[in-house]
Amino acid sequence: MRERKKILAIASGGGHWVQLQRLRPVFSAHEMVYATVDESYQAEVPGQTFRIVPNANLTTKFALLKSAWCSFLLLLRERPDVVVTTGAAVGFFAVRLASLFGMKTVWIDSIANAEELSLSGKKAGQFVDLWLTQWEHLATENGPTYLGNVL
Repeated sequence: MRERKKILAIASGGGHWVQLQRLRPVFSAHEMVYATVDESYQAEVPGQTFRIVPNANLTTKFALLKSAWCSFLLLLRERPDVVVTTGAAVGFFAVRLASLFGMKTVWIDSIANAEELSLSGKKAGQFVDLWLTQWEHLATENGPTYLGNVL
């Protein structure tokens, strides 16, 4: 039997959150902490630890700083073994900071990025232990890897 891990599953709202939720069966044997930008999503993960992080994007510079800081505090508070994200900015901050702490990290680029990887995904690739795309034609020898899609 494999060792039970503490996993932080973090994503921004909308499609990023939906894709992260499609992975829930994979996490069933582990202690989960879910984090996202919308408090209403807590109803989708009953009985699980749930945290809120501020949403941010490239047009909201102060919000980016706040989101990064909150991600840092979240990692210190929860101390996960693994951080898994489907993006976007909140996921990037989580995996980037987690890599500095020596935590294992997984980036799954959104299926919405069919023509090219997301900006966050491109940046995250160099920091994560497992870098995945949901589009076979976007996989390269140096990453990301294609193993299928979650939708």
